Amino acid sequence: MIAGLSATPFSISGGGTRSLLPAADGAEQLSTRGLNGIVAYNPAEMTMTVRAGTPLEKVEAALAENRQMLAFEPVDLRGLLGSSGIPTIGGVFATNASGPRRFVAGAARDSLLGVRFVNGKGEIVKAGGRVMKNVTGLDLAKLLAGSHGSLALLTEVTFRVLPMPETAVTIVVSNLNDAEATAAMATAMALPVEVSGAAHLPESVRGRFVSGALPDGAATVLRLEGLAASVSVRAQKLADAMAGFGAVSQCDAGLTQRLWREIRDATPYADGTSRPLWRVSVAPTAGQQLVAALRLEAGVDAFYDWQGGLVWLRMESDPEAALLRRYIKAVGGGHATLLRARPDVLAATEIFQPQTDAVTAIQTAVKASFDPAGLFRSRMTG
Repeated sequence: MIAGLSATPFSISGGGTRSLLPAADGAEQLSTRGLNGIVAYNPAEMTMTVRAGTPLEKVEAALAENRQMLAFEPVDLRGLLGSSGIPTIGGVFATNASGPRRFVAGAARDSLLGVRFVNGKGEIVKAGGRVMKNVTGLDLAKLLAGSHGSLALLTEVTFRVLPMPETAVTIVVSNLNDAEATAAMATAMALPVEVSGAAHLPESVRGRFVSGALPDGAATVLRLEGLAASVSVRAQKLADAMAGFGAVSQCDAGLTQRLWREIRDATPYADGTSRPLWRVSVAPTAGQQLVAALRLEAGVDAFYDWQGGLVWLRMESDPEAALLRRYIKAVGGGHATLLRARPDVLAATEIFQPQTDAVTAIQTAVKASFDPAGLFRSRMTG
């Protein structure tokens, strides 16, 4: 137990870059920034243990020295939210921040092997370990990923890493509408070419990526990574297969790196405004159906990642939460998170996807087990 544990609720923060809601009234600021440093890193075993307040850039720099990386490409929300500060590794896992490679490499939680945390009773708990063979507490570690600091204070995380690819290219198929792009991406994913990124950038946003360097017209972009010789062969096979859908071109490694970083961070919507922005997850075939239905009733702009299953959706005026969630249900279900809006709108809107009664009951029971006094009332910002 931690001596002198306060009964005052905590507002947990790391770098303060992922805050969606203001801290609860009367909450004490609890920062993880003093928990800084890499505890253990074994490049041969491809695992790393890091204190939660360690800047993400420090982790990525250490990995880059050994040509390794975080497979899930953690999204950086600073541009979208207008926040400052430095993202922390604890914030990455607390929010399950996952980017374009998520649909083939898994989310942040899928890389998590172990955690050390302090629960609402003041108990220091360790779950999981530094190798996959040690599965004790592994499910508990994954439970905390994406909990947004509502269950416990993460103090240390252990995760697996992967080799950095030697090179990468992007095949671009031009001038497809949303439905045609969905079909093209499905075809590409069915080929034995190991596509590691599949996104569709309609004409409304295409020019706002990589300073307009993509060819004219909507761009369906498909990333290939790996050894240079292998990528060259696979790129030709993919280009041949995509030729039946539209005009095909290719981005080199430098442009590819920049493009997918901007797709990851939804750069076209990092425009300094507070226009409502949703991050919607649905089945890959349902994304374009959802957007098409919404456009009949509201002003929206959108682009697609994760083979069409992740929709970055910007409303031109109101968030239209009820309308959006009604159509999500109609296309087979999914999740919508309101990332940005005016403060008064955020306060009045359910920013996370409402759960069924059964799921809510489970969440309530889990919360009571981890934090019976309700000390962790705010969502972690990292």
